[in-house]
Amino acid sequence: MKGNFHLLFYLRKQKVYKGGPRAIYLRITVDGKRAEMSVGRECEPGKWNSSAGRSVGTKEDARTLNTYLDSLQSKMRMAHQALLDTGQHVTAVSLQGQFSGKSQKSIYLMRLFAEHNAMVKELIGNGFEANTLKGYITSEKHLTGFLRKQYAQDDIQISELNYAFINNFEHYLRVDCKCSDVSAAAV
Repeated sequence: MKGNFHLLFYLRKQKVYKGGPRAIYLRITVDGKRAEMSVGRECEPGKWNSSAGRSVGTKEDARTLNTYLDSLQSKMRMAHQALLDTGQHVTAVSLQGQFSGKSQKSIYLMRLFAEHNAMVKELIGNGFEANTLKGYITSEKHLTGFLRKQYAQDDIQISELNYAFINNFEHYLRVDCKCSDVSAAAV
């Protein structure tokens, strides 16, 4: 859930470069996945240290630019910590969204499951039977147990679901819950 986290400031190469300052970009890397964004500043290529990701020089403009980049780096680390504090999955895109204030609302599996079960409960006698709700509640219980065992958390974002999640859940149902083939497929 924590993920490896790295920031890199660099000068973006333009397709047609005629000279002059280049735009400074920030590359966010989390677990090998990247997201990039402009920092809204420019620098001359001759005044840029690409290994340090900072402007070279002691003049006021270089110091001001480097201070600005340091503050962006600090704010990005705070955005990373905010994602960790709220228990959200940290990706390069989610970190970029958190930083820019455009973080998308996450949809969580267990919340969605609870909403679904509440709707089914209201529809008992009007297209749904009580046993149907009982089956959904059992599925919810098994899924909660799986999340706690496999991921040590109570909920998971829908965007994190993949084929491995489904296979691991089926394995959990058959081995840990001792469900038959038919029961595991029904859940």
